[in-house]
Amino acid sequence: MNPDLRRERENATFETEILTNILDGSAEKTKRRREIESLVINDPDFQHEDLNFLSRSERYDAAVKKSVQMFSKIRDYGISDPEEIYSYKRVAKRAPHEAFGLHYVMFMPTLSNLCTPEQRDKWLPLASSFKVVGTYAQTELGHARFMVADLALDPRGPKCVHNGRSEPLDLHLGMFLTTLLNQASPNQLDTFFTPAWNLEIIGTYAQTELGHGVVVGDIGPKFGFDEVDNGFLKLDNIRIPRENMLMKYSKVQPDGTYVKPPSDKLTYGTMVFIRAMIVGESAIALSKSCTIAIRYSAVRHQSELRAGEPEPQIMDYQAQQYKLFPLLATAYAFTFVGQYMKNTYNRITGDINQGDFSQLPEVRG
Repeated sequence: MNPDLRRERENATFETEILTNILDGSAEKTKRRREIESLVINDPDFQHEDLNFLSRSERYDAAVKKSVQMFSKIRDYGISDPEEIYSYKRVAKRAPHEAFGLHYVMFMPTLSNLCTPEQRDKWLPLASSFKVVGTYAQTELGHARFMVADLALDPRGPKCVHNGRSEPLDLHLGMFLTTLLNQASPNQLDTFFTPAWNLEIIGTYAQTELGHGVVVGDIGPKFGFDEVDNGFLKLDNIRIPRENMLMKYSKVQPDGTYVKPPSDKLTYGTMVFIRAMIVGESAIALSKSCTIAIRYSAVRHQSELRAGEPEPQIMDYQAQQYKLFPLLATAYAFTFVGQYMKNTYNRITGDINQGDFSQLPEVRG
């Protein structure tokens, strides 16, 4: 180890292991996290090549391959706890974003939280086994960045008809659309399982044909998102079964009668979950940046202040401390706020599943 780094660590006024346990939640969680991470570090499949010299298409192909390997190994190791899966993914994925990210953190939680038991039994096994890969396409009427869609009950039978267009979204095979059921309940957002690809073709893994009336495309190079296939989506008179509406809370009866949910905020659960995660992810990104800058400041020496004396570490300059230490404090603040938001979300979600909606405004005002 660099002698400057060793000296700085030896001069710490706190026990680093205790702080690590606090950040992880407990000493037991720290031990388990390290066990999970060692599975990746010692796995030759995750010895990453330098991505900087790959084309965008090559980077995407490599990301898909690594994502498939990652989820396959998670299943083989029997890792099922969400925190442990997150620890594995954080080390295994080479970039902040990975090819199946939205499938795992938005598509599947939406199925879990908004489906009836019968719908969960039908769709969750397909999603968990990646036989159907989904995304989350949000729609808001008049919102320039999202889909503007119409949905109506088809008078010819128990079908719903989608018309809409969308700007950038993460596009895979099974498609989630949060759309406006404007003929049944004005201004009410609801969620629908809408296949973008022919389901029979998905079943045979020959994913070569889009469903009728579906137009998709890639939006091109994206700074920091080359490993994700963000694209656009257009729907033209797409007919889906009425049962493809996620009906745990709101429903459309066979005769077209709309049953309102207990709260119009229940549909936003997945978005709230993502926003809670963003705080923690921001803490990790800022922590990495601070670590790089502070380590460099500890080993870099510059400017002989007094003749014949060694050049000081640039960390000793007040200007450098002023730049870095507030950011370090912010990283810790984001970490603890992110933990609080995640715990609050999990607590309130548990209450909602028990029929208690009293705390819902706290996470979605």
